[in-house]
This record gives sequence, structure tokens and C-alpha cells, in this order.
Amino acid sequence: MDKKRCGWVGDDQVYLDYHDYVWGRPVYDSQELFAKLCLDGQQAGLSWITILKKQKNYEAAFANFDPAVIAKFDAAKVEELLQDKGIVRNRLKVNSIIKNARAYMANFSDTKGEQGSDFSEFLWSFVGGSPIVNHFEAMEEIPVKTSESETMSKALKKLGFNFVGPTICYAFMQAVGMFNDHATYCFCYNLGDPREG
Repeated sequence: MDKKRCGWVGDDQVYLDYHDYVWGRPVYDSQELFAKLCLDGQQAGLSWITILKKQKNYEAAFANFDPAVIAKFDAAKVEELLQDKGIVRNRLKVNSIIKNARAYMANFSDTKGEQGSDFSEFLWSFVGGSPIVNHFEAMEEIPVKTSESETMSKALKKLGFNFVGPTICYAFMQAVGMFNDHATYCFCYNLGDPREG
């Protein structure tokens, strides 16, 4: 018998794998969270599958989303990236990843601790440190933003991040498991927290 999945999942294998193994599963690694936040910003005005299919290209172009490396990208590097057919060649979007890396380094890199060690803690604080489990039965019930995503958006903007509006933040929060928005009938609904067991 076929597994029941959320209504937004198409039949593309890339999408199926993303839904089954990635979306909604809690992520606590700071660099992985940084990468996902940047990729969600790239989605603005496009479908998520477009970015998903370019993810490996983004990882290659942006030093595996290492903020310390990206923060040093200069104008010449921007021009080089704008020639890269594997990513979305939009100057604002390319610059947004660099701007976000610089904001990350300015706020979450500490000579005493590990780089970005508190970025994860900072982001998870907007949901009280644990996933919020919703009980949606239909796609129409899922909001495009929440009070938590609005608060996160304001806080990130204040720190110098961009392409982090409340809708982008909510998509990010869903993707990294801060909200479990799998439909109640979806086989992924009872994901659990990887830190438990």
C-alpha cells in the first residue's frame, strides 16, 4: 500500500525524498541551519523544487555554506557567481547569502567558543527550544506565517540578515522541524525528536 504524504508533495523523486527524509525533521546544527535559511531566501518568488534541484550547485558555489568563507567574498566573486548557471543568477539573492554570512560572523562567532555555537540556540529560542507539533488535516489550514516567524524575522533583520521576511522564516521553521506541519494523515507526522533515543 502506498504511503500517505502531505498534499503539497508532487511525484518528483527529489521532492518525495525531501519530504520523506528532510522536511520537518529537527535540525540543531548551526551551519546546517544557516544553509537552510539562505536557501529558503533563494526561493522567494520561485517554487521550492527549483531551489531543491540546485542545492548541490549552491553548496559548491558557496563553500558548503561556511559563513567564515562566504563573509570574505568580494565584488569579483559576486560577478563570478552571477555567471554560474547552476544557481539562481539574481544579484540581490547572491548578495543576500554574503550579507547573511557577514551577519552570522558578526553576531555568532566567538573567539572563546565554537563558531556559530549559539546560532542554533538563538533560532530555536523562538519556539521555546522544542518542536511545536500542529494538527493540520488539510493544506488550507497551514498558515503562511505565524507570530513566532514574525518575531524571528524582526530579530534576524535587526542583526543584519536579509531575505528573512516572516513567510520565508515560517517556511524555514517548517523545513528544520521547529514546526511539525506534516498533515495528521501523513506517515511522517509522528517524526519525534532525533535527540530522544
